[in-house]
Amino acid sequence: MQRREPAAPAGDRHWSSSARLAVTCALLFCAMSLLVDWDAGSLTPLRTLLWCALSATVCTVLLPPQVSAGPGWLAVRTTWRRHVIHTDALTAVRQYDGASSPLVLQDAHGHTLEFDPRVLSANPLLWHELDTGIRRSLEHGTLQQGTDVVRHPGHHIDNETIEAVLRAAGLS
Repeated sequence: MQRREPAAPAGDRHWSSSARLAVTCALLFCAMSLLVDWDAGSLTPLRTLLWCALSATVCTVLLPPQVSAGPGWLAVRTTWRRHVIHTDALTAVRQYDGASSPLVLQDAHGHTLEFDPRVLSANPLLWHELDTGIRRSLEHGTLQQGTDVVRHPGHHIDNETIEAVLRAAGLS
């Protein structure tokens, strides 16, 4: 009998290009600030260190969180920490109104996770892992708040996926 390898976790397929953009912007900021300071004749080693530190800060601010998911878990890695939540033991799902309306998940173990729901629309595999966990939470009876919140993105993501498949097949 062959042994099956565990499936690789699903990840944000656009994260590397977003991270590259953040690093490029930070490097351009560093180069331009050093060039302007050098042209003004005021560039010193201390000012060079300051511009490099500010560029590192720009990179940290622009670097998007990395979202990944596997069977029963969803993780968001920021610059400083990695937050993990058990999707098969969710107790609440919330999405607040506003310009940037993050999706907030809370599990039975007391962990809370907040991330941009647009990551789910751009990555159907992440959505599938989260949706499977939500269904398990509903089966176990742990999910008490927010079942209506997860229905809307689910329908939207499913419709986008169907349209992409039909376009690829030449039927749309």
